[in-house]
Amino acid sequence: MDERQLRILRELGDLGSVSAVAEALHVTPSAISQQLRLLQRSIPVPLTERAGRRVVLTEAGQALAGAAVEVETALARARNTISDFAEQPDGDVSVAAFHSAASAFFPLLLSGLAGPGRPRPVLADEDVPQDRFPTLTRDYDLVLAHRLDHGPPWPRTVASATLLREPLDVALPVGHPLAAKARLTPRDVADQPWITVHDGFPLMSTIEAIAAVANRRLDIVHRINEFAVVAEVVAAGGGLALMPRWTAGPHPAVVLRPLSGVRARRDIDVLHRPERTARRAVRTVLAELRRAAALIRGRGR
Repeated sequence: MDERQLRILRELGDLGSVSAVAEALHVTPSAISQQLRLLQRSIPVPLTERAGRRVVLTEAGQALAGAAVEVETALARARNTISDFAEQPDGDVSVAAFHSAASAFFPLLLSGLAGPGRPRPVLADEDVPQDRFPTLTRDYDLVLAHRLDHGPPWPRTVASATLLREPLDVALPVGHPLAAKARLTPRDVADQPWITVHDGFPLMSTIEAIAAVANRRLDIVHRINEFAVVAEVVAAGGGLALMPRWTAGPHPAVVLRPLSGVRARRDIDVLHRPERTARRAVRTVLAELRRAAALIRGRGR
């Protein structure tokens, strides 16, 4: 076996099809299949099996794909030994984030990394369903992702760390009768029109929890992912919404109230492939993200 074959096996486990691996690695499906056959010849147990028209990993294949992560990490560290030894921490580091995290973190990241001899962050917004964030680590050095604190863990093929554990509050227009309350319950808000994210995004499970505790179906009127737009719709009387306490910018016509009776909190995590932190520049940006998180948390207190 060689590094390329292990990389293909790892990508097959992540992407789930030969054609998707071929597209990701910019080669033909037949080239991927050939490398998988060569790898299989050196392994005494099956690594893949058919699942309908797809090729998936067996348990042995999954185990070897996990070991491939360690191999790539070790090789990446070896390749970056010279630059680390020479103390060259600069270079481009790509960072992706969903919208509200991008709004809060990107300005702090740019200011914190300004100056000569520092990494240059290359920034992108990526607002995707929760299960697609790990896939973004193929294209970016660091990925800011969100999930509810009781949600499923990220796959073991990526490294993750929590930057913020951010409360989710109920957003109401100034002057709304419920704004007079210091805290709200699911029963308080269950008969109101709601603005929510699209299906597949983490906040939906908290919306479902509110409905379950209140024992009634919520009237979901609008589906909007961008919190700046949500705030405008709330201010215009379009309904209530869940809003992150720290990373969504304040709106003069909107108030936030804590929610009791459900676990209303999200984690903002940073994801990366383990081998990416073999670069000093990536480690520097990761440390700056942690400092930015502390600033954001401190501002909200």
